[in-house]
Amino acid sequence: MSTQPRMSPEPAPAAPAHVPYIPPAATLREFTPRAVILGALLGMVFGASSLYLVLKVGLTVSASIPVAVISITLFRLASKLGLKDATILENNIVQTAGSAGESIAFGVGVTMPAIMILGFNLELSRVMLVAILGGLLGILMMIPLRRALIVQQHGRLKYPEGTACAEVLKAGASEESRQAADAAALAVEAAGTGRRLSAHTIFTGFGIGLAYKTAMSAFKVWKDVPEKVFGKPFDAGSLSAEISPELLGVGYVIGPKISSVMCAGGVLAYLVLIPLIKFFGDSLTSPLAPGTILIRDMGPNQIRGAYVLYIGAGAVAAGGIISLLRSLPVIWHGLREGLRDVGAARGGPDPHRTEHDLPMKLVFGGIVLLIAAIVAARPLHMNLLGAILIVVFGFLFVTVSSRLTGEIGSSSNPISGMTVATLLLTCLVFLVVGWTGGAYYVTALSVGAIVCIAASNGGGTSQDLKTGFLVGGTPRFQQVSIMIGALVSALVLGPILLRLNDAATVYVPIAQVAPAGLAVPAARIEPARETLRGVQAKEDARSFRVWHKTDEVGGPAGKYLVDDSGRAAYLVDPGINGTFRQRPDGTQVRKFDAPKATLMSYIIKGILDRQLPWGLVLFGVMIAVVLEMAGIPSLAFAVGVYLPLSFSSPILIGGAVRWLVDRRRRKELETHRLTEEQLAAEADRSPGVLMASGYIAGGAIAGIIIAFMSGVFERADRFFTHWAETSNPFYGGAHADLLAVLPFVLLTGTLYLVGREKLLAARKG
Repeated sequence: MSTQPRMSPEPAPAAPAHVPYIPPAATLREFTPRAVILGALLGMVFGASSLYLVLKVGLTVSASIPVAVISITLFRLASKLGLKDATILENNIVQTAGSAGESIAFGVGVTMPAIMILGFNLELSRVMLVAILGGLLGILMMIPLRRALIVQQHGRLKYPEGTACAEVLKAGASEESRQAADAAALAVEAAGTGRRLSAHTIFTGFGIGLAYKTAMSAFKVWKDVPEKVFGKPFDAGSLSAEISPELLGVGYVIGPKISSVMCAGGVLAYLVLIPLIKFFGDSLTSPLAPGTILIRDMGPNQIRGAYVLYIGAGAVAAGGIISLLRSLPVIWHGLREGLRDVGAARGGPDPHRTEHDLPMKLVFGGIVLLIAAIVAARPLHMNLLGAILIVVFGFLFVTVSSRLTGEIGSSSNPISGMTVATLLLTCLVFLVVGWTGGAYYVTALSVGAIVCIAASNGGGTSQDLKTGFLVGGTPRFQQVSIMIGALVSALVLGPILLRLNDAATVYVPIAQVAPAGLAVPAARIEPARETLRGVQAKEDARSFRVWHKTDEVGGPAGKYLVDDSGRAAYLVDPGINGTFRQRPDGTQVRKFDAPKATLMSYIIKGILDRQLPWGLVLFGVMIAVVLEMAGIPSLAFAVGVYLPLSFSSPILIGGAVRWLVDRRRRKELETHRLTEEQLAAEADRSPGVLMASGYIAGGAIAGIIIAFMSGVFERADRFFTHWAETSNPFYGGAHADLLAVLPFVLLTGTLYLVGREKLLAARKG
């Protein structure tokens, strides 16, 4: 998501003298095994939930504050059992290692599914290599910028999430840490509200989110997507909402502005574009390309899949590029000043531990080794030109991302725009040198994926180092811990991504998509053999060979399983961005739309193979242009156009709850005479944000577990589905859509009451 930064850097006052919470001369436990291990474990949990979110709605939320709060509480509970409580520096290491998973999950979810959408296998080795190499590259490229962007620009670059996380760590500081703290830092802290934090709220939110999602999705206690489809004269118009805790929580965390703009895009798609296409196409007597059936026979979702998705993709691409172009003055200034300050910051070794980075020889040597590994990694299909592009774009966008994160925060950092720009330029370079066709799809996407993950992790690293700068952490220890967190998270995100895809994959019998059958030339069949996976594996245990069909002749393009006689047996419709939402036995399947990954695949195929319906794409581009002319941030709106309205509507509700809560809380905090930065920090660490973070983690983890267990509990799922459809009025029947809203109202009301501190109030110091 993106809000637009100012057009040009404004003169800033002299930076105030920095007083870290823990002075440089103090010695406290910091880089301990328990802190690194806990951070890595929490990084895996929040990385998995972030990956689930980015596959559903194309965005993530910062994990630093939830990880910090959980760390503070777990160590405090351990102290009551006789162990030592963690110092503020140990908790800082935990949040540093734990935040890496969210940054890498965003890059993986935005890019890697495009491999499969383009018709290639989503290989585990490829996903893990991209995650590891991109994550480590982003960290190493950011380290030389630390002094320039964080130390020398202190007071100018705010790093809002990093600053808020530092406030959380200070509020939860142990008695040992407070005794070692600088007296001036304690005086500044005393000027705040005196709130002390408890992770009871986030754990409660996690439990509620987990239980709610399990009851809804696993046991079918109520319908998960209430919907109303209108008839004439508003034919094909519809309203719907996926009433899940994770989407409600996302809306609360990102706030009312972005959530409302995003939902407005969904309203345009479902209440304007789809009914408009239905109105004008209802009288057509032949299919209108790229659709394959008559518009009058299409429902809202079919119209969206055939036409509106391309309009949304054009809007997202244009919105990302526009956000990048609007940032160019800041980018150029940041790059110029950053390089100048890096040179100025290279002096003799600083005696204070708070200025100890990893040795630059190790940093630059590591970058060289990573680039060599990228070229040598066969699954990436990389060549020397691609490696050069990774170095150029990687350094540029890591610098840009780190600077913009300081200006406008991680949530508003236009990483998607940077990835779109990288892919566009890479594909254009390939086009100039004559590298077109499927052989270069993987190379181009590998360049974009590594740059995307590096830029995302570079921005996240800068936020963590800002937190450490404010609390008095040792940069070297933070840099090592975030590399450990990134490595561990990268190792688990690949298997999770593949398992989520397999769980929702549908093997479509060939008679359903090609009634006349498909005979495959032997030369086009790949030698590798494959069996059915997931729920349908029990129905057919045969081993098949694979054929990737690239045209629409005789049947849809895609991946097919071919028997030994050379005839196609199944079309493999993937769980991510697939179109078949019902298995042959009639059971329904929830697909992942992966909006950003689909956009990346459109860019690659559109440029290298010229296979896009450019008319529809340009309609989307013009929507983004009109919005920018009206002063509305187009990227958030464009994502709403692309996503189902059922995703953006609960996000809007979460944003509305946040607006109500913040409005009341600001009035209550007027007596404390807080600055705008302190008010923002109070809002970001409030009980409502912690509860919403628990909703996100609980709902997403429940979704992952349910997907993983779908094959094991297939009979149970069929039983509960049949029972719900025939006997449960909250799931099936005339009033199911209305009744299903009632549990969501209770979920929303609980979030509001916790935000207002009417329930589970934070403990006072």
